[in-house]
Amino acid sequence: MFNHILVPVDGSETAQIAVVKASALAKAFGSQVTVIYVIDPYPFTGVGTDFAYGQAEYLNAATALANEAIQLAKQAFVDAGVKVDSSVIEAHTAWRGIVEAGDSLQADLIVMGSHGRNALEKLVLGSVAQAVLSHTKLPVLVVRDDKHNKSA
Repeated sequence: MFNHILVPVDGSETAQIAVVKASALAKAFGSQVTVIYVIDPYPFTGVGTDFAYGQAEYLNAATALANEAIQLAKQAFVDAGVKVDSSVIEAHTAWRGIVEAGDSLQADLIVMGSHGRNALEKLVLGSVAQAVLSHTKLPVLVVRDDKHNKSA
């Protein structure tokens, strides 16, 4: 049913929960899995030249975080007996990188975490999961962590 599962990660606990769900799906369907981390290479665009000096430092730090998150996810897949490929992708926004990766990799499913922000936080900060849902034609399984799944 799902030949290729795309799993975007960001190093969060919720992303790791998505990795666990994706590994179970991959085992059940014999799916190929690709883990990605999206870096915005120009996060300071439009804020002036005072921030330009930090570009190289930012990219080094972002790449280190990306590699750490990818390695953590890959290890979870390996521990579950699932073969996994990985990639660090550059895109102006995380959701755009995820959608474009899904298309270029010909994935049939995206499994990703949601941080469970409230309505005001979504309005101010946006939601990567919501943007992916709005812009992709692929099915998306959005995973939330347990503390956000409990009823108040």
